[in-house]
Amino acid sequence: MKGKYLSNNFRFIFCLSLLLSTGCTLISVSLVPPPAPLKETTISGEGKDKILIIDISGIISDTERRSLSGEPDTVARIKEELKMASKDKHIKAVILRINSPGGTVTASDMIYHEIKQFKEETNIKVISCVMDLGASGGYYIAVSADKIVAHPTTVTGSIGVIMLNVSVEGLLQKIGVKDTSIKTGEHKDMGSPLKTMTEEERKIFQGVLDNMYEKFLSVITENRRELTYEKLKLLADGRIYTAQQALENKLIDQIGYLDDAITLAKEEAGIKEARVIIYHRPGVYKDNIYSKLSNSNFGAINIINFDLRTLLHTGTPSFMYLWAP
Repeated sequence: MKGKYLSNNFRFIFCLSLLLSTGCTLISVSLVPPPAPLKETTISGEGKDKILIIDISGIISDTERRSLSGEPDTVARIKEELKMASKDKHIKAVILRINSPGGTVTASDMIYHEIKQFKEETNIKVISCVMDLGASGGYYIAVSADKIVAHPTTVTGSIGVIMLNVSVEGLLQKIGVKDTSIKTGEHKDMGSPLKTMTEEERKIFQGVLDNMYEKFLSVITENRRELTYEKLKLLADGRIYTAQQALENKLIDQIGYLDDAITLAKEEAGIKEARVIIYHRPGVYKDNIYSKLSNSNFGAINIINFDLRTLLHTGTPSFMYLWAP
């Protein structure tokens, strides 16, 4: 009986090994649960009318964040929240709570587009409230709102484009490694970290950046009517501004706190009372208007890690609306 038991075990192990060796699997188990649908929580106020706070924090990217929470990337999450808000007839205003140095050109533009489209389709007022930082892509998104409020200690501006690129050619030469890539055109490998950028390649990249820069300026002049193109060009040299400087230069509408942004949202929506709500995943504690997006480091601003990961994963330059000193 014992020999038969061992024989059956041997057969089972043999068959399992055979399946695994040929690339077949019997069971697929995910250790990370899929993200749950958003739920609504009231964090202050009362009444049937609602004001929604949407967080835009950290590096702005459409790259999926690696976390056990399964939280989608910034663009997908904001799209999800706006879609949910558009179906709620009681939402009268949205506040974008921004704390970001910016991010990729495309992700910043996608979020800007989604907010503008949301406003056109719903006629719901949108207020930007800039916290610590609303620079470059963070400001790009902020101008999509009807009004911009900045905290007294806010840093904003940094209007411009930067291309993140590194060259490791000198390092590779020291350790005896040489680039032997094969290409069909002279500029096919332009921007490669394996070689030094030529002057002609630099001019080509500068032309691309100039085009993206003009896009940035057009977005601002379209939404900040008080600013002329000529005045904006003087401001848009990449420098940052305090809240007071931004107000004086008409980059924002007023200086205040999140409470002031809520009051302004009510005024813009033509209501006196409203519940301030926030969307979040189940299990994330929300208590007041300053509650963070999640309990993880989802909103952490870590420019160095982001840049290195992007360059290592893609091997190509990154075009950014980003304040990256």
